[in-house]
Amino acid sequence: MKLVGLALAAVLVLGAAPADASPRWTVCDGSCSFDVPPGDYEIEALLTGQTGLDVEARRIALAPVNTRPGRYVHRSATVEVRTPEGMPSGEDGPGTPGLQVRLTGPAPRPARIAVTPRPRAPRVFVISDSTAADWTFLPKNGWAQALPELFRAGPSVRNYAQSGASTVSYLADPRYFPRVRPMIRPGDTALIQLAHNDKQTPEDVYRANLATLVDGVRAQGGAPVLVTPPVRHRFGADGKLTPLGLVVSTIGVDLPAVMRDVAGEQKIPLLDLTARSQALLEGLGEAASWPLYLTLAHDGVDDATHLSRYGAEQFAALVTQEMTRVRLPLARFLRRPNG
Repeated sequence: MKLVGLALAAVLVLGAAPADASPRWTVCDGSCSFDVPPGDYEIEALLTGQTGLDVEARRIALAPVNTRPGRYVHRSATVEVRTPEGMPSGEDGPGTPGLQVRLTGPAPRPARIAVTPRPRAPRVFVISDSTAADWTFLPKNGWAQALPELFRAGPSVRNYAQSGASTVSYLADPRYFPRVRPMIRPGDTALIQLAHNDKQTPEDVYRANLATLVDGVRAQGGAPVLVTPPVRHRFGADGKLTPLGLVVSTIGVDLPAVMRDVAGEQKIPLLDLTARSQALLEGLGEAASWPLYLTLAHDGVDDATHLSRYGAEQFAALVTQEMTRVRLPLARFLRRPNG
C-alpha cells in the first residue's frame, strides 16, 4: 500500500500538484467528468476514507480503500473511454462524452484524480455475453465489469461483451466481432467466453465458430484465450448443480467441455471459470450462494444467470486465479492485495 503523508496530501487537496508532476490533478467530490476523446487512459487517484472509483458504465476501476483520518492511498488503473459506454449494441444508450468517474464505497470522501492518455497500453478484449457485460444500469453486473479493479495500471480492459450474444451472432453482427477484430494489436489478449446463448447451436457449428474467433484474433497478432462460462444458480435435490446450471445446452451439448477440447486442439490457454464457479457455488450451498446472483429481496428479481455486484467481483477474481494458474503473461499485471 502506498500511503501519502498528511502534509503532501494537504498540498494536493488544495490544488497544487508536486513540482515534478506532469498530471493535472482534479478534486472529485461524488462524480466528475473529464473532457477526453475515446481511447485508453491511466487514472491516478489519492483516496481517503472508504472510497473507490467506478468509471463509465459502472466499471469498477478501483476497489474502495480503508484509511485512517488524514491518510491517503495512491492507486492507479488503466481504463477505456468509448461510445457507447456500455454494451456494443448501445442498448443502454450512448452514455456521456468523455471519461465519467464516480466515487464509491461505504463512506466515500473527496478524491484527488489525474487522467493521462495511454495510447500504447496493452489491451484485454472481452468477447462474451451478458454474464460478462458492462451493464450501465442496475441491477445486473458482468464479471468483466469488475475485472479492471484487479489489475494495476498497465492493461486496459476493453469489454465488448454483449447481452444475448452467441458464437453465431457475435461473428455475424457488424457491431461485435467485425468491429472488435480490427482494434486488436499485436500483444493484445482476447478473452473469449460465449456459450450461454448457444442453446440451439449444433456442436460442430459451435466448434467451428470458436475456431473462427480464435483465428481472427491470431490474424491480428493477438493472443486468444478461451474462458468457459460461469455456471447458473440451478441446483438439484442432491445439492449439486444441474446440467442447466453447468451450461449444457437445450440440445444436449456440453458447451464448457467442447470449449476445453477446442482449447486443446488450438493449443491456446483455457481459463476454466465453469469449474471454478461450480466449486464456489457447491461449496457454499444453494442458499448461501444466492447473493452472488440477483435476488428478489435485494434486487427485485430472482435471476439464476446474472450477477450481483458482489458476484461479479467474486467471479472476476476466479478468472484472475485461472490467469495465474495457467501462467498467462497478463497475470504479471494483477494487483496485489491492498496494492
